Amino acid sequence: MEQRILTIETRDKLGKNACRKLREQAKIPAVVFGKGMKSVAVTVDRKELELAIAGEGGTNHLLTLKGGGGLDGEIVIVSDLSRHCLKDRTLHVDLHKINLQEKVKVKVPVSITTVAKGIKEGGVQDLVMHEIELECLPGQIPEHIEVDVTELGLGESLHVSDLKLPASLKVVDDPSATIVNILGRAKEEEETVAVAE
Repeated sequence: MEQRILTIETRDKLGKNACRKLREQAKIPAVVFGKGMKSVAVTVDRKELELAIAGEGGTNHLLTLKGGGGLDGEIVIVSDLSRHCLKDRTLHVDLHKINLQEKVKVKVPVSITTVAKGIKEGGVQDLVMHEIELECLPGQIPEHIEVDVTELGLGESLHVSDLKLPASLKVVDDPSATIVNILGRAKEEEETVAVAE
């Protein structure tokens, strides 16, 4: 996955009022944390963060920090992103400092790449899991997991255990969990057909 740069500044002022003032200046309060280090309060530019996590891969992009004193050059991944429930603006971000030689756990989006046989027969696709949790080295994080549903007929499901992934990717989720179902026709359609007959 592509590595991107994120400029940070350390901050001394903490608390709600300080964070509110930062947001008014289009800055986002953030925290950098990781193994063997104390958490560091920083700020990031809102637009720069949005660009850094834009596109496929989203918050799973590896970000190289620029600035921030002793954090310059460190590699992080977004571990948590808090958004305003109404305005869809980022309020706070947690940045996890990682070691490229140590595995991380990440949630990767599911991408259905084909049309199921059951859909062609009038069924409806029900995507149950929008993300799959994986454990892998940071440099091996995929942008998405492609799921082939071509052979799924009406009433059939695809489970986590059915995924065919490279050996470098370990699935953390329950193997019996359902990713996608192909449901029969909607009741309304069945009733319409019954009335027409």
